[in-house]
Amino acid sequence: MKKVTIRDVAAAAGVSHQTVSRVLNDRPDVAAETRHRVQEVIRELGYQPSAIARSLTQQRSFAIGVVTAGLGYIGPSRTLNGIAEQAERMGYALLLKELPGFDTNDVQPLLNTLIARRVDGIVWAVPEVGDNRAWLDEQGAELPVPTVLMTMEARPDVSIVSVDNYAGGRLATEHLLAQGYRHIAHISGPLDWWEARQRKAGWRDAMLAAGVSEAELYAEEGNWYSASGEEALLYLLAAYPAMDAVFVGNDQMALSVLQVACREGIEVPGALGVVGFDGLPETAHYWPPLTTVYQDQQEVGRLAVTTLVDMIETSRGAATRAAPEVISLQPELVLRASSVRNAPR
Repeated sequence: MKKVTIRDVAAAAGVSHQTVSRVLNDRPDVAAETRHRVQEVIRELGYQPSAIARSLTQQRSFAIGVVTAGLGYIGPSRTLNGIAEQAERMGYALLLKELPGFDTNDVQPLLNTLIARRVDGIVWAVPEVGDNRAWLDEQGAELPVPTVLMTMEARPDVSIVSVDNYAGGRLATEHLLAQGYRHIAHISGPLDWWEARQRKAGWRDAMLAAGVSEAELYAEEGNWYSASGEEALLYLLAAYPAMDAVFVGNDQMALSVLQVACREGIEVPGALGVVGFDGLPETAHYWPPLTTVYQDQQEVGRLAVTTLVDMIETSRGAATRAAPEVISLQPELVLRASSVRNAPR
């Protein structure tokens, strides 16, 4: 069967092959009616553009390097799903590299590999943990290709896409306060993670704003996994007998908090209000169903790719790179029975 070419599409649509190329590359200088006609012919003939020809013509790879770590965690894996989805939608292939650990700072060999593969840009999808951004201070603004980093503290020299974890911590705590809880403890994730520190800071500031003194704040550190939530709650039950609610740094740890409360005969939400963070689909099926702060990590991944492609397009043929941009998505509170007093079960 003869392969359909761009000239076949042009002939069937009654346009030049240059016009077909403009449609394929989503150029704005094509009339809407012409664009629609060309797209219809492409679908009818089943034309598949050649990625190699496209790369040679435009002198670019249409490939994005993605650096990640910790795919065993739910957050990084959901983010990667969003990256892959949006890259496919925008016509980019992915070259995936996984760091051996979150604390890796020796990234130059990896960057060299991505540049050697001629990627058009890089999505750095590794959460900020410890000093794993130290390599940025060495690179400064001299990153070799347009790069978007994710889930880290804002800085003026790089583009960043993340969720406002601080706002999420305040949202959870202010909700518990509005429900009449006053002795609200916190179980954080590991505090070498920027996200965990931000969620804890949101809790702390909301409590201080409500008139609670620093001396009355009780928190315990977990490690994101469910078992650490149990250990943390048992510690808090012993150290803070007045505790009537707990904001838990992620939904996985909140699962074991609910289990311990059931085992110990502590009524939720009557005697203990519980709020988690992440918005896992399974939280609707916890018992009682868990109030949680929802962060759309797939959307973070999609937005990182969109931002990067904008940077790539802006930088093409320009003397300078696109100005760095910081995008912070706002989380949402999903109300369920674990924190709403007198709520229907």
